[in-house]
Amino acid sequence: MAARVQKQWCFLMRENSVQHDPNLPSWKGLIVAIVVVMLWISSLLFLSFIDIDRLLPLWILPAILCRTFIQTGLFIVAHDAIHGSVISNHRQLNDSIGQFAVTLYALLDYQKLAVNHRAHHRQPGQAGDPDFHDCHPLLWFLKFMKGYLDLRQIAIQFFGLGTVFILLHFGLHIPATNLLLFWILPIFFSTMQLFYFGTYLPHRSSNPDNSHHATSSNYPLILSFFTCYHFGYHWEHHEYPWLAWYELPSARQVATSPLE
Repeated sequence: MAARVQKQWCFLMRENSVQHDPNLPSWKGLIVAIVVVMLWISSLLFLSFIDIDRLLPLWILPAILCRTFIQTGLFIVAHDAIHGSVISNHRQLNDSIGQFAVTLYALLDYQKLAVNHRAHHRQPGQAGDPDFHDCHPLLWFLKFMKGYLDLRQIAIQFFGLGTVFILLHFGLHIPATNLLLFWILPIFFSTMQLFYFGTYLPHRSSNPDNSHHATSSNYPLILSFFTCYHFGYHWEHHEYPWLAWYELPSARQVATSPLE
Protein backbone atom coordinates (compact mmCIF):
# COMPACT_ATOMS: atom_id res chain seq x y z
CA MET A 1 0.00 0.00 0.00
CA ALA A 2 2.78 2.44 0.95
CA ALA A 3 4.62 1.74 -2.29
CA ARG A 4 1.52 2.50 -4.36
CA VAL A 5 0.93 5.78 -2.53
CA GLN A 6 4.57 6.75 -3.08
CA LYS A 7 4.21 6.06 -6.81
CA GLN A 8 1.09 8.24 -6.91
CA TRP A 9 2.96 10.97 -5.04
CA CYS A 10 5.83 10.79 -7.55
CA PHE A 11 3.36 10.91 -10.44
CA LEU A 12 1.79 14.10 -9.17
CA MET A 13 5.20 15.69 -8.74
CA ARG A 14 6.27 14.67 -12.24
CA GLU A 15 2.89 15.59 -13.73
CA ASN A 16 3.39 19.18 -12.63
CA SER A 17 7.12 19.35 -13.31
CA VAL A 18 7.91 19.99 -9.68
CA GLN A 19 11.50 19.98 -8.61
CA HIS A 20 11.72 20.27 -4.83
CA ASP A 21 14.94 21.81 -3.60
CA PRO A 22 16.27 19.52 -0.83
CA ASN A 23 17.62 22.62 0.89
CA LEU A 24 14.17 24.14 1.31
CA PRO A 25 12.97 24.44 4.94
CA SER A 26 10.61 21.44 4.83
CA TRP A 27 10.21 21.74 8.60
CA LYS A 28 7.64 24.51 8.06
CA GLY A 29 5.00 22.19 6.64
CA LEU A 30 5.75 19.66 9.36
CA ILE A 31 5.27 22.26 12.10
CA VAL A 32 1.99 23.44 10.57
CA ALA A 33 0.76 19.84 10.43
CA ILE A 34 1.74 19.24 14.06
CA VAL A 35 -0.05 22.41 15.17
CA VAL A 36 -3.26 21.37 13.38
CA VAL A 37 -3.15 17.88 14.89
CA MET A 38 -2.46 19.23 18.38
CA LEU A 39 -5.30 21.74 18.08
CA TRP A 40 -7.62 18.93 17.03
CA ILE A 41 -6.64 16.72 19.97
CA SER A 42 -6.61 19.47 22.60
CA SER A 43 -9.92 21.03 21.52
CA LEU A 44 -11.61 17.63 21.48
CA LEU A 45 -10.30 16.77 24.96
CA PHE A 46 -11.36 20.14 26.35
CA LEU A 47 -14.87 20.07 24.89
CA SER A 48 -15.41 16.38 25.63
CA PHE A 49 -15.28 16.92 29.37
CA ILE A 50 -16.98 20.29 29.54
CA ASP A 51 -20.31 20.44 31.37
CA ILE A 52 -22.76 21.41 28.63
CA ASP A 53 -25.48 22.12 31.19
CA ARG A 54 -23.31 24.93 32.56
CA LEU A 55 -22.30 26.16 29.13
CA LEU A 56 -24.30 29.06 27.79
CA PRO A 57 -26.26 27.95 24.68
CA LEU A 58 -24.74 30.94 22.90
CA TRP A 59 -21.31 29.27 23.10
CA ILE A 60 -22.29 25.84 21.81
CA LEU A 61 -22.56 26.82 18.14
CA PRO A 62 -19.21 28.69 18.07
CA ALA A 63 -17.60 25.66 19.71
CA ILE A 64 -19.04 23.36 17.04
CA LEU A 65 -17.91 25.70 14.26
CA CYS A 66 -14.44 25.95 15.77
CA ARG A 67 -14.19 22.17 15.93
CA THR A 68 -15.45 21.95 12.33
CA PHE A 69 -12.74 24.34 11.15
CA ILE A 70 -10.01 22.36 12.91
CA GLN A 71 -11.51 19.13 11.56
CA THR A 72 -11.22 20.54 8.05
CA GLY A 73 -7.61 21.38 8.83
CA LEU A 74 -6.86 17.67 9.24
CA PHE A 75 -8.08 16.99 5.71
CA ILE A 76 -6.08 19.92 4.37
CA VAL A 77 -2.94 18.45 5.98
CA ALA A 78 -3.63 15.13 4.24
CA HIS A 79 -4.28 16.93 0.96
CA ASP A 80 -0.95 18.72 1.21
CA ALA A 81 0.71 15.39 1.99
CA ILE A 82 -0.70 13.94 -1.25
CA HIS A 83 1.08 16.77 -3.06
CA GLY A 84 4.25 16.16 -1.06
CA SER A 85 4.23 19.59 0.55
CA VAL A 86 4.01 18.65 4.23
CA ILE A 87 7.65 17.61 4.33
CA SER A 88 8.94 17.50 0.78
CA ASN A 89 12.34 15.90 1.33
CA HIS A 90 11.04 12.97 3.42
CA ARG A 91 8.45 11.23 1.29
CA GLN A 92 7.75 8.34 3.65
CA LEU A 93 7.25 10.65 6.64
CA ASN A 94 5.16 12.97 4.46
CA ASP A 95 2.78 10.15 3.52
CA SER A 96 2.68 8.80 7.07
CA ILE A 97 1.53 12.20 8.31
CA GLY A 98 -1.13 12.27 5.59
CA GLN A 99 -2.40 8.84 6.59
CA PHE A 100 -2.43 9.81 10.27
CA ALA A 101 -4.38 13.00 9.50
CA VAL A 102 -7.16 11.24 7.56
CA THR A 103 -7.31 8.50 10.17
CA LEU A 104 -8.03 11.13 12.81
CA TYR A 105 -10.39 12.87 10.41
CA ALA A 106 -12.74 9.92 9.90
CA LEU A 107 -10.77 6.70 9.42
CA LEU A 108 -10.36 7.47 5.71
CA ASP A 109 -8.14 5.62 3.24
CA TYR A 110 -5.17 7.82 2.28
CA GLN A 111 -4.37 5.64 -0.71
CA LYS A 112 -7.86 6.03 -2.19
CA LEU A 113 -7.73 9.77 -1.60
CA ALA A 114 -4.41 9.93 -3.45
CA VAL A 115 -5.76 7.96 -6.42
CA ASN A 116 -8.86 10.15 -6.74
CA HIS A 117 -6.97 13.36 -6.26
CA ARG A 118 -4.46 12.42 -8.93
CA ALA A 119 -7.35 11.83 -11.34
CA HIS A 120 -8.87 15.17 -10.31
CA HIS A 121 -5.70 17.06 -11.19
CA ARG A 122 -5.26 15.23 -14.48
CA GLN A 123 -8.75 16.07 -15.75
CA PRO A 124 -10.26 18.78 -13.54
CA GLY A 125 -13.88 19.60 -14.27
CA GLN A 126 -14.13 16.96 -16.98
CA ALA A 127 -15.60 13.49 -17.43
CA GLY A 128 -12.56 11.75 -15.94
CA ASP A 129 -12.64 13.87 -12.78
CA PRO A 130 -14.07 11.85 -9.86
CA ASP A 131 -14.80 15.09 -7.99
CA PHE A 132 -16.77 16.75 -10.80
CA HIS A 133 -20.44 16.08 -11.60
CA ASP A 134 -22.39 18.42 -13.83
CA CYS A 135 -25.69 18.33 -11.94
CA HIS A 136 -27.60 19.90 -9.06
CA PRO A 137 -25.31 20.70 -6.09
CA LEU A 138 -27.07 18.17 -3.83
CA LEU A 139 -26.71 15.36 -6.37
CA TRP A 140 -23.14 16.46 -6.99
CA PHE A 141 -22.44 16.20 -3.27
CA LEU A 142 -23.95 12.70 -3.05
CA LYS A 143 -21.98 11.48 -6.07
CA PHE A 144 -18.87 13.15 -4.68
CA MET A 145 -19.26 11.25 -1.40
CA LYS A 146 -20.00 8.00 -3.21
CA GLY A 147 -16.63 8.29 -4.95
CA TYR A 148 -14.85 8.18 -1.60
CA LEU A 149 -17.15 6.04 0.54
CA ASP A 150 -17.55 2.56 -0.92
CA LEU A 151 -19.12 -0.24 1.14
CA ARG A 152 -15.78 -1.20 2.64
CA GLN A 153 -15.03 2.35 3.74
CA ILE A 154 -18.53 2.80 5.15
CA ALA A 155 -18.15 -0.41 7.16
CA ILE A 156 -14.79 0.73 8.51
CA GLN A 157 -16.22 4.07 9.56
CA PHE A 158 -19.40 2.62 11.04
CA PHE A 159 -17.72 -0.03 13.14
CA GLY A 160 -14.50 1.89 13.75
CA LEU A 161 -16.01 5.19 14.81
CA GLY A 162 -18.76 3.32 16.66
CA THR A 163 -16.19 1.36 18.65
CA VAL A 164 -14.24 4.48 19.52
CA PHE A 165 -17.47 6.23 20.52
CA ILE A 166 -18.40 3.37 22.87
CA LEU A 167 -14.93 3.24 24.40
CA LEU A 168 -14.87 6.99 25.01
CA HIS A 169 -18.39 7.04 26.42
CA PHE A 170 -18.30 3.97 28.66
CA GLY A 171 -14.56 3.78 29.25
CA LEU A 172 -13.70 7.43 29.89
CA HIS A 173 -17.26 8.44 30.83
CA ILE A 174 -17.41 11.20 28.23
CA PRO A 175 -21.05 12.30 27.78
CA ALA A 176 -22.57 11.08 24.53
CA THR A 177 -23.93 14.58 23.87
CA ASN A 178 -20.42 16.03 23.98
CA LEU A 179 -19.14 13.40 21.56
CA LEU A 180 -22.00 13.99 19.17
CA LEU A 181 -21.73 17.78 19.24
CA PHE A 182 -17.96 18.23 19.25
CA TRP A 183 -16.70 15.13 17.42
CA ILE A 184 -19.31 13.51 15.16
CA LEU A 185 -21.17 16.64 14.04
CA PRO A 186 -17.98 18.50 12.99
CA ILE A 187 -17.10 15.58 10.71
CA PHE A 188 -20.34 16.09 8.74
CA PHE A 189 -20.03 19.89 8.72
CA SER A 190 -16.40 19.66 7.64
CA THR A 191 -17.31 17.38 4.75
CA MET A 192 -19.84 19.94 3.53
CA GLN A 193 -17.33 22.77 3.99
CA LEU A 194 -14.69 20.95 1.95
CA PHE A 195 -17.15 20.11 -0.79
CA TYR A 196 -18.75 23.54 -1.07
CA PHE A 197 -15.67 25.74 -0.88
CA GLY A 198 -13.05 23.32 -2.18
CA THR A 199 -14.91 21.54 -4.98
CA TYR A 200 -18.30 22.96 -5.92
CA LEU A 201 -17.62 26.70 -6.04
CA PRO A 202 -14.25 26.41 -7.84
CA HIS A 203 -15.42 23.91 -10.46
CA ARG A 204 -19.10 24.68 -11.01
CA SER A 205 -18.33 26.80 -14.10
CA SER A 206 -16.45 24.96 -16.82
CA ASN A 207 -14.49 27.35 -19.06
CA PRO A 208 -12.86 25.63 -22.07
CA ASP A 209 -10.28 28.44 -22.24
CA ASN A 210 -9.21 27.61 -18.70
CA SER A 211 -7.12 24.43 -18.73
CA HIS A 212 -7.79 23.82 -15.04
CA HIS A 213 -11.55 24.33 -15.36
CA ALA A 214 -11.27 26.13 -12.05
CA THR A 215 -12.03 29.60 -10.78
CA SER A 216 -10.76 31.42 -7.73
CA SER A 217 -12.71 33.32 -5.14
CA ASN A 218 -12.03 36.97 -4.58
CA TYR A 219 -12.35 36.73 -0.80
CA PRO A 220 -10.19 38.86 1.47
CA LEU A 221 -7.32 37.00 3.09
CA ILE A 222 -8.98 36.38 6.46
CA LEU A 223 -12.26 35.21 4.88
CA SER A 224 -10.37 32.98 2.48
CA PHE A 225 -8.63 31.37 5.46
CA PHE A 226 -11.77 30.71 7.45
CA THR A 227 -13.86 29.43 4.53
CA CYS A 228 -11.46 26.62 3.61
CA TYR A 229 -7.78 27.32 4.35
CA HIS A 230 -7.36 29.42 1.19
CA PHE A 231 -8.62 26.70 -1.14
CA GLY A 232 -10.96 29.26 -2.61
CA TYR A 233 -7.80 30.33 -4.44
CA HIS A 234 -8.35 27.20 -6.45
CA TRP A 235 -6.97 28.13 -9.84
CA GLU A 236 -3.71 28.89 -8.08
CA HIS A 237 -3.79 25.48 -6.45
CA HIS A 238 -4.16 23.74 -9.81
CA GLU A 239 -1.52 25.95 -11.40
CA TYR A 240 0.95 25.44 -8.53
CA PRO A 241 -0.17 22.16 -6.85
CA TRP A 242 3.08 21.79 -4.93
CA LEU A 243 2.33 24.86 -2.83
CA ALA A 244 1.04 24.27 0.70
CA TRP A 245 -2.30 25.82 1.65
CA TYR A 246 -0.65 28.71 3.52
CA GLU A 247 1.39 29.59 0.41
CA LEU A 248 -1.61 30.03 -1.87
CA PRO A 249 -2.23 33.70 -0.93
CA SER A 250 1.26 34.56 -2.21
CA ALA A 251 0.50 32.80 -5.48
CA ARG A 252 -2.82 34.63 -5.64
CA GLN A 253 -1.03 37.99 -5.50
CA VAL A 254 1.14 37.28 -8.52
CA ALA A 255 -1.19 35.15 -10.62
CA THR A 256 -3.91 36.20 -13.02
CA SER A 257 -6.70 33.72 -12.43
CA PRO A 258 -10.39 33.51 -13.37
CA LEU A 259 -12.61 34.85 -10.59
CA GLU A 260 -16.01 33.69 -9.43
